[in-house]
Formats: sequence, structure tokens, C-alpha cells
Amino acid sequence: MSDRYVLIGILVMMGVSWLPRMIPLLLVRRKIKSRLIRSFLYYVPYAVLAAMTIPAIFLATRSVWSATAGLAAALLLGWRGRSLLIVACGASAAVFVVEWLMGVF
Repeated sequence: MSDRYVLIGILVMMGVSWLPRMIPLLLVRRKIKSRLIRSFLYYVPYAVLAAMTIPAIFLATRSVWSATAGLAAALLLGWRGRSLLIVACGASAAVFVVEWLMGVF
């Protein structure tokens, strides 16, 4: 692989990463006053995080049932206001127990 090929690849990746971030800054100069757009933009990070995390949850375990148990445990613990460490440990424990029970029976 030549140095020129690597440099072109880096420049293309920079453009692909930089343009979507800069275009809104260049087009929207003033504060957004629309409640609809502001509320939409407020929830975008959560939607993106969920879209990246949920499929990974179901692909990381041996079965859909253990993944569902882990997700349910994480949602319950998170809803109750537990810390991230407790949520992660609780979800992992739920997956472990369900997979252990499935292996035993």
C-alpha cells in the first residue's frame, strides 16, 4: 500500500467525518426556536445509542432468551436509578443465570 493511497484514504475519511458536522453549523447561524426541532435534536443521541446498542445485545449472547433477560435486568435497574456499574453487573448476572439454566435443563 503506497503512502499516497493512505493519504487519500485519510483525507476522504476526514471529509466524510467533518462535513456532516460542519454543514449544520454553516447553515444554521441563529438559535433554533422551534420546540419541535429542539425536542427532536434533544433525543437524537439517545436514539443513536439505542440503535447501536440493542442489536449488539442480541448478538452477544448464545440465545435470544438470555439477551432478553439481560436487557430486561438492565432496563429495570436503570429505571430504578442504579449506577452504571450496578446495571452492567446485573445484566451480566441475568445473562449468566439464564444461560446456565438453559445449559442445565
